[in-house]
Amino acid sequence: VIAHVDHGKSTLTDALVSKAGIISKAAAGGARFTDTRADEQERCITIKSTGISLYFEYAPSELAAGLNPGVKIHPGVTKKYLINLIDSPGHVDFSSEVTA
Repeated sequence: VIAHVDHGKSTLTDALVSKAGIISKAAAGGARFTDTRADEQERCITIKSTGISLYFEYAPSELAAGLNPGVKIHPGVTKKYLINLIDSPGHVDFSSEVTA
């Protein structure tokens, strides 16, 4: 996840981590799950890039098929996804972490 400082990279990451069932929905956005260092938690900024793998299973619904006619619904069949996510710093002082 790459964006400018204070544009919600860690908040988006928390939301995805919550959707994967790793943290509660209530904690998403405030947990800063990938900010593992004490100084990151204290300053509320990401300093070091942190990677995480998230596993999702998705069963296409009739709603999804209605929004996208190309989606085929097969009852009982789920699609499985492994998402490798890297939460990166947005502040220019830590840009070397983004390119590392």
